[in-house]
Amino acid sequence: MKRLFNNFVGNPKNDILSGLTVALALVPEAVAFAFVAGIDPLVGLYGAFMMGLITSLFGGRPGMISGATGAMAVVMVHLIQQGNSVGEGLGMEMLGLSWLFITLLFVGAIQIVAGLFRLGKFVRLIPHPVMMGFVNGLAIVIFLSQLGMFTHNVNGHKVWIEGTELYTMMGLVGLTMAIMWLLPKVTKVVPAALTGIIVVAAIAIGLDLDVSTVGSFIRDGGGEGLKGGLPQFQWNIFTLFDTMQDIGVR
Repeated sequence: MKRLFNNFVGNPKNDILSGLTVALALVPEAVAFAFVAGIDPLVGLYGAFMMGLITSLFGGRPGMISGATGAMAVVMVHLIQQGNSVGEGLGMEMLGLSWLFITLLFVGAIQIVAGLFRLGKFVRLIPHPVMMGFVNGLAIVIFLSQLGMFTHNVNGHKVWIEGTELYTMMGLVGLTMAIMWLLPKVTKVVPAALTGIIVVAAIAIGLDLDVSTVGSFIRDGGGEGLKGGLPQFQWNIFTLFDTMQDIGVR
């Protein structure tokens, strides 16, 4: 119990800085992966928040990586599309999203069972080339998901930004990357990622630069921007299990 307590309060400075870094960096990532999966951006933000909260409270390590993943987003695309297609025939809107929630319940149950039986040790049997291929493929997915920030929605079509706006975006991206690469060589007192986010955001806001933001990215994708509020528990998903009975043959 003492060790568990120390994990929460033993290093408050690093915990606060890392929490701020993840909180700021995870927003655009969760939004981008939500669009990749074809769901509302707020669903992605809710999911990222709950994942971080549960991992921090019940995780088995002082520091764990958690949040939205491109791998899950890509896998879930077909499931959501198939669910929406079935929902159209049944007169049900956004059935694919309900299927996603049901699937994640099963995924969570499988992970809990794997943890209880200590099956994680079998991960070491996965060949190194497979791991490298997976990670490199995930890097490509993440890179492609960020390209949407360099486009505008014009009459329902994605159009690449150009001219001064493009050069400004590339300059801010380059500055962020430079800070993340150079700052650790100077000091490690503050996280390089957090510093890059704060510095570049301050420049964009202070100079009133006309660049894409997370809010504009959501609106261009068909959303209504960022809104405050807490998610509502989807009790109705427990009545929809029968709609998935033919999922393997559709």
